[in-house]
Order: sequence, then structure tokens, then C-alpha cells
Amino acid sequence: MQTILGSGGAIGTELARALANYTTHVRLVSRNPKKVTGNEELFPADLNSATDIDRAVQGSEVVYITIGFDYFTKVWQEKWPSFMRATLDACAKHGAKLVFFDNVYMYADSEIPNMTENSRIAPSSKKGLVRKEIADLLVDAVETKKIQALIARAPDFYGVGVEKSVVLETVLKNIQKGKKAQWPGKINFKHSFIWTPDAAKGTALLGNTPDAFNQVWHLPTDKNALTGEAFVAAFTTAMQAKPGVSALPKWLVGVLGLFIPFMKEFHEMMYQYDRDYVFDSSKFQKRFPDFRITTYQEGIAQIAKAV
Repeated sequence: MQTILGSGGAIGTELARALANYTTHVRLVSRNPKKVTGNEELFPADLNSATDIDRAVQGSEVVYITIGFDYFTKVWQEKWPSFMRATLDACAKHGAKLVFFDNVYMYADSEIPNMTENSRIAPSSKKGLVRKEIADLLVDAVETKKIQALIARAPDFYGVGVEKSVVLETVLKNIQKGKKAQWPGKINFKHSFIWTPDAAKGTALLGNTPDAFNQVWHLPTDKNALTGEAFVAAFTTAMQAKPGVSALPKWLVGVLGLFIPFMKEFHEMMYQYDRDYVFDSSKFQKRFPDFRITTYQEGIAQIAKAV
């Protein structure tokens, strides 16, 4: 059995679909889990409870962490470390392997222009410090041979059904309203995004590849990163909207945060948009050369068709 802790959301849902290619027994764990393919086991649980986490992990061969706690620094500081400790303990107790779906917040600012699995860990944000803390807990558990685990990292998301993202708030929603799209920071910097189905398929593949464990992996991402201007142009073309984009400076992101809570919390991450942000997944591509990565043009066309 393979178990998803935090089965809702864009990644958890896509991961449930992807795991159907590897196992007939997938357990979906969240407060109110819902079936995706129709064949999953639904396991309602409070993932703030170590007891519930232990029960959810019991009987699992592989456990995936895709939970997304509310995007508030205080919530992350309170919930992520205790959740990770409880999950590591449960996996060790029940002999389950662990796959942690992670982001890139722990990387040093200087690494952002070209991120690899070997990029220096030195977060500059409060959320990044939390991500470093929980990744360190997992690495320590591996190094002490407590469990087998891997970290699967992804850059920012884009995809059908993604509910909270900069792309959604400042690009897609504006275009849908007939307004000019806005781009955080300067529009001439490249910025990598990962197509959510690719992220999930890559995570499932890693979780079912024995020699992928006890390593960090960057999930498959189109290497042809677009500038903000080119990214928006692809959206306006696909949606047959009026072309154009305006830069969204950091101070204005702060103002938007007064009305959009997600944007308020995003303010400290603006350093990722004041330089090139290129995510290198060549390690994954070399190990899995037959994996076909969705291009930005293909992904954006699918989003345009769905909205």
C-alpha cells in the first residue's frame, strides 16, 4: 500500500492518479479525503495529531508528504516541525519509506539563478528557515538509518486546478477580468514553473524506484524557462486576450497583501523574482530519459482551455 498524507490539493490529487500506475492500493489521508480514480482507500485523519499520523502510516510501504499547511509563517512554524517528527517516527515504527514533496525556499539567494540538488542551503526568509528545519529532520533520520527517504523538490507550480499561486492571482485572474496581467518584480527575468501533473508523475516514479531513495531530487521541469514577459505573452495568446504586462514592484505586493492574504505572505519571497530563477532537473532527466516533460506552451494551452 502507498499512502498520501495531505491528499487534497493540486499535487496530492495528481499524485493519486499517478500512483495508480504502480499499485492497486492507495490510501488518501486528509481531514476529508475524496476519491480521485475511484479505487482509493479514504482515511479521514487530523494530521496535526501524532496518533492519527501513526494510524495512517500503519501498513504502508511508501508514504508521500504532500500536505500544504495554510500559507502563513506562524502556521508553518507551529505545525511543520511537529508534523515531520510524527511522520518520521511513524515511518520508522512501521517500516515505511518516505517521500517528501518539498520546495526551494531553503536555498540561498545566490543559488536562485541556477538551482541544483547541490545548491547551498542558507534561507533568507522565515518560511525558508522552516523548510530547512524539516528537511534537516528528514536527512538526520536517513543518516542515522532510522528510515529510507527521499526529498523531491519542485519550483513554483502552474496547472489546471492550482488554487493559490502568483500566476493565478496576478496573471490569470487579471486576464479573465479583461485587465492587463501583472508580474512580480521585473518582467525580463526568467522564472521556472513546474506543470503539476509532471510534478506528481515524477514524485510517483521516484517513490517506486528503489535506488532513488536517500537522495535529493529536482522534479522534471521544462528547461526552457521563460521570462515574465514571455510567460504572460503565452497566456494572452492562448486565451486570445489583449497582450501586455506591467511589472508589480515589491511595495505594491505589500499593498495587495492588505486585500489578498496569500500576497501578504508572498511578500518575503519577492527575492525570487528580482533575478533569474532557473530550476535544473537534469539529474532526474538523466536517470529517467523516457520521461516526457510538458512544455510551457503545452501547459498554458491546457489552462486556457480549462478556464
